[in-house]
Amino acid sequence: MAQSSRKTEAYKLELILFLALVFLATFIIGRLLERVRIPWIFSALLIGLCLASFNPFTEITSSNSFLFLAELGMFFLLFIIGFELDIVKIFKSRAFIFKTTAAIILSETLFGTFLVHYVFGVSWLISALVASSFATVGEAVLLPILDEFGLVKTKLGQTILGIGILDDIIEVLTIIIFSILIGRSVGYTHFSIGINLIILFSLFGLAIVVVKLRKYITHFKYKDIPSFFLFVIFSIFLFVGIGKYVESAALGALLAGISLRNIIPDKILKIIDSEIKTMAYGFFAPIFFLWVGSSTDIGFILKHPLLILMVVAMTGIAKIGSSYIMGRRELGKKNSIILGLGLTVKLSTSIVILKLLSEKGLIQPELYSVLVGATVAFTLIVPILLSFFINRWGVARKEAQR
Repeated sequence: MAQSSRKTEAYKLELILFLALVFLATFIIGRLLERVRIPWIFSALLIGLCLASFNPFTEITSSNSFLFLAELGMFFLLFIIGFELDIVKIFKSRAFIFKTTAAIILSETLFGTFLVHYVFGVSWLISALVASSFATVGEAVLLPILDEFGLVKTKLGQTILGIGILDDIIEVLTIIIFSILIGRSVGYTHFSIGINLIILFSLFGLAIVVVKLRKYITHFKYKDIPSFFLFVIFSIFLFVGIGKYVESAALGALLAGISLRNIIPDKILKIIDSEIKTMAYGFFAPIFFLWVGSSTDIGFILKHPLLILMVVAMTGIAKIGSSYIMGRRELGKKNSIILGLGLTVKLSTSIVILKLLSEKGLIQPELYSVLVGATVAFTLIVPILLSFFINRWGVARKEAQR
């Protein structure tokens, strides 16, 4: 017992020292990235990719403690996205957002289905599921980019995030439908499909109930900001916990942010927003991006670059082309390109679904690695391209003047 206890304490110390090194390296490299207008947070992703090539800390980065912290990072970033959304502004553009989301998902799913079926020899049904899953947007990665250029609260930023969240909702509903068609082997092993549906819709119901209780919550006598912050954390964990039962924890985090945005008193809204961002960006987000980079199969990516380029090209053409066609009149030609480019960022619920399909043997390890490689490629390339075009076209300045 004593020896086991000593090993546990030694491991905790190793994890703490490892995180100390990660935060220091993220800070130093981040300062260099900021000089080329790339958000500093992506330095953690670069460190993770280095660890994917040579990782002397495998025991730490594969531990349950590290994975739990990385998952919390994703949830907090998704919560901030929901919290930053202006539902009134999005509602005014609802027709455009719905039509654009539908066009983008349908075009990418169509191209992707043919590519997966003919290149990897996967059945039509599974090919459609893989393509629709891969079509989702990685809002957790996209948020720091928009935040860096002050675009989160602009019409363009709200449109990008609105489409990203809507496609997540469509993604969850699509997975449920496909789960019925191809059986429980796809995922959802906790309960029957009927109970999964009930739990899923209970998330939306809970969000509505929270908003309806606004007048009671806003008049609640809280002692101070830290005590009210406890209520915020409780709400995040409640939504995420319920969502986990149907593999929709990401959706739960988003709904938590949307609902809390509408009930927090205006006088403490900015303070709570600042505290959550400080905790998310300062602690959890670097761990999340480090995990993303370190879990990449660099060897396979280097051996099959053409397959990854094919997926990247297909996705880019579908996303940017659809965004340009749908948004050139509403947003302008340049902003439509920015919209499409931003929506190519991956790393969302798609990774969860693709991982489930891979573990159940419904897709080959090669296909999974190619899609993860394409995801990483987008995560690295898109921030650089967005930074270049936003600066070159003066997008942030023009949006601020609207």
